[in-house]
Amino acid sequence: MTERNITRLRLFSVLLLIVSLILFTGTGLLFNSIPDQIKIFADETKIINLPLKEVTIKVLPETKVIPGGQPVGVRMDVKGVLVVGLEEIQTVDGDKVNPGLEAGLEIGDSILAINNEPVDSPEEVKTVVNKQKGKVRLKVRRQGDILYIRISPVQAAEDGLYKIGVWVRDKTAGLGTLTFYDPYTKSFGALGHAITDPDTGHVLPVERGELLSASVESVKQGTAGIPGEIRGIFYEADEPLGDLNLNTEYGIFGSFYKEFTNPFYSEPLPIGYQNQVEEGPAWILATVDGNKIERYEICIDKVNHQTKPGTKSMVITVTDPRLLKKTGGIVQGMSGSPIIQNDKIIGAITHVFVNDPLKGYGIFIEWMLQQTDQLSNIS
Repeated sequence: MTERNITRLRLFSVLLLIVSLILFTGTGLLFNSIPDQIKIFADETKIINLPLKEVTIKVLPETKVIPGGQPVGVRMDVKGVLVVGLEEIQTVDGDKVNPGLEAGLEIGDSILAINNEPVDSPEEVKTVVNKQKGKVRLKVRRQGDILYIRISPVQAAEDGLYKIGVWVRDKTAGLGTLTFYDPYTKSFGALGHAITDPDTGHVLPVERGELLSASVESVKQGTAGIPGEIRGIFYEADEPLGDLNLNTEYGIFGSFYKEFTNPFYSEPLPIGYQNQVEEGPAWILATVDGNKIERYEICIDKVNHQTKPGTKSMVITVTDPRLLKKTGGIVQGMSGSPIIQNDKIIGAITHVFVNDPLKGYGIFIEWMLQQTDQLSNIS
């Protein structure tokens, strides 16, 4: 074999090796580029075989709900009593002590029981502690964990009562906006974010709660650095709209007692999943005067595609001159206002930019609807 033929053979071998590597690498890239799940819209789930990988196709049913937009009052009892402060006690012996602090209680703890007796109000805490007088055992929830803490009450010089040195709260109330009502399950969602304790910042666990009709009485306009506020009233004597069963990071949820109607949409709207949300014009439904729901123009500036639930799914700007004149932009109390785009409900307002009241965040409606799955597990 001549030297020229040997050189050609070597070049051919090198080229063959390069082509083999390219084909092998390309196959790996193609294999890895095929997702494990492909979501489409229909009414069932199927598994199909693609040339290189078995892929599950998860079919998403078309969900339809009635948009909200009306103001609602929220009345909620928390589970146990929430510790919102620790207090130093002047005792009958002349000492100053803080039994709660010394025992390891923290602001934000929920006291569920004392000596195995459930407590749901400050009055019950006082009664149980003074019935025992000696050392007591507290059942406490802290950040989702259950703890047992022993504490020695002291007799206060001020009134002679035995105290453990804590300030507690058992109820909360406020105003927000209804996001959606599901006419098929009678479930609802509102706010788009959690109700938290103003002193601790912790999400309040629901013991009992109700949704009430409300009316907007006045609006404090928002300015840069100072959030505005919707001021409304609701009457406890009025018949409640429904039960409040869940308070989560993504809103409050429960069941309506009767049908809900929206003046703009006589029929339920389909929801828009996040892959259908577009930057550009959209609407919100909100009430800023009395009980009248109005539709206002906004612009979706940015869509943050999310793989797990979050309350900052999109950035929006209020563009409607009527709303700007009335509120100055987004104000407290508008949380939960549904966002409509392309005749689909796609989300709800959650937060305002403190330094720019024209702008705020919205949550994808799919994250709120996921929470309603938990309602069937609540008796």
